[in-house]
Formats: sequence, C-alpha cells, structure tokens
Amino acid sequence: MGLNWGILAAIFIINVVYVTLSTVRLMLTMKGCQSVAPFVAMIEVAIYVVGLGLVLDNLDNVFNVIVYAVGFGAGIYAGMKIEDKLALGYILVTTIVPENGWDVAEEIRGNGYGVTISQAYGPEGNRFVLEILTPRSNERGLYKLIHEIEPKAFVISYEPKYINGGFWTKRMKNNKAQVKNNPQESPFVEE
Repeated sequence: MGLNWGILAAIFIINVVYVTLSTVRLMLTMKGCQSVAPFVAMIEVAIYVVGLGLVLDNLDNVFNVIVYAVGFGAGIYAGMKIEDKLALGYILVTTIVPENGWDVAEEIRGNGYGVTISQAYGPEGNRFVLEILTPRSNERGLYKLIHEIEPKAFVISYEPKYINGGFWTKRMKNNKAQVKNNPQESPFVEE
C-alpha cells in the first residue's frame, strides 16, 4: 500500500474547492442570489463527482479517505472565510443602553449610521433601545463604535429577511444606482 502523492494532493484540493463552493452556494442561496447560485451548484457537483470518484477508485488506501476528510474540513474553513469577506446582506443591531441613549444615538448617527431609538424599562430602570440597520460589511466597525461610545451596552444582532420602506429603502436604492455608476465609491464599503 504505497502512497501516491499526486492522488492524495488531487483529492485534498478537489475536496477543498468542492466544499468551499458548497458553502458559497449555500450563502448565495440564502441571500437571494438566485441567478448565480445554480451555476455555482453545477460546478460544485462536477468537482464533487471527480473527487469522490478518485477516493472510491482507490478505496483500498486509508490515506485517501483521511485526506478526503481533511480536505472537507479545510473546505469548510475556507468557505467560512470567504463568506465572512463577502459579507453579503444587511444586519440589524439592537443595542440597549442606559440613560445616555440620546447621546449614544446621536454619536452613532454622526458616524453615518441610521438609528431608531425608543424608550424601555428594565430591572435596573429606564433604558433606551437603539435599532441600527447596516450592511454586513460594516458590522465589526459598528460593534467597535458602540463599545467605544458605551462599553456597558447590551448588543444583539440578526439578519433581517425582508426590508421595505423608510430611510433604508431609499438609501439602498440610491446605493445600488451609485454602485452601478461608480462601483469604487459605495457609501457602505468600510475603508
């Protein structure tokens, strides 16, 4: 049972590419990119068949199966990193702050974010709830800004499935038109 380094390398690379594409395709599907996801799926399946064929043709070598599994794990990792870099879509960040809620909201607005503020009451008294919708590419910068302004803020975020009306609908339409005309000057791209 000799090691064929060429087959082992091919199995590893094919599986990394296959799983990475699978992760990206799933992300594109969930983000509503229906025109791109089917093409990625076709490439993904073709690569999968070739990779699995290599393993099944050489099933007598346990190293092929091990390399296939390691390639699968590496592909998951690579897919997560790509998804993180692409950061498609929007995120809604709910931030609960103590009495200085108006000041926090104004400072966040001063940094280019839209903020809706409402009053609330918690076990420790009056609170303010800030709702901030932003592109996912700005997510980490927003968390950092909130922490700098109010370190005791309670922050929770989630991805909205549907956005319609209000400040953001106009801003998203303007952004799409601006990006289409001049992709280098998107107001939502973090510098």
